[in-house]
Amino acid sequence: MKLKTQSLKELYEKDFYLWVLENLKLLKNKEFEFVDWENLLDEIEDMVRRHYESMISYMAVIMEHLYKWEKFRENEYVGDHWKKSINTARMQIADLFDDNPSLRGVAQEKESLSKAWKRAVRRLIVWFDEDENKDLAKKYFGRPPTEEDFSKDYPYTFEQVMEYKPWREEIRESTETSQP
Repeated sequence: MKLKTQSLKELYEKDFYLWVLENLKLLKNKEFEFVDWENLLDEIEDMVRRHYESMISYMAVIMEHLYKWEKFRENEYVGDHWKKSINTARMQIADLFDDNPSLRGVAQEKESLSKAWKRAVRRLIVWFDEDENKDLAKKYFGRPPTEEDFSKDYPYTFEQVMEYKPWREEIRESTETSQP
């Protein structure tokens, strides 16, 4: 018994795919004493973490591009790629929620929104550091921005992350002002 468990632990390092198949077979056969529980539990935790990290990453992209649209859009010709990025990230996160409905509740938690905003801020700082955006950094901050230049509190609710489309507001406003 101990030999079989030990060889499974070695297999984990040498051939992950086969390790999964062998553990799956043991579980199906209810041979629980031979399962490589230590590595199996690590892998399950890693699966959960990957889904969570994907969700946070999508939310960070959405927050970053919403923020750019609202704060740093220089003219009407700028930002189409931000809209596309927001829409793509929203589709991806919706797919993630379809497959993992409990993640929707986790996404609405303050901790998740805060973590996503923190990543968005880091992405914004890197964006301003790119050569083509250095003039924008000077215009808006007088220098390359740091984390202190952005709010610590996340500026968007979960509902806004999932649904807010500031470009539609602009269309509505321009239509209302052009009517007599």
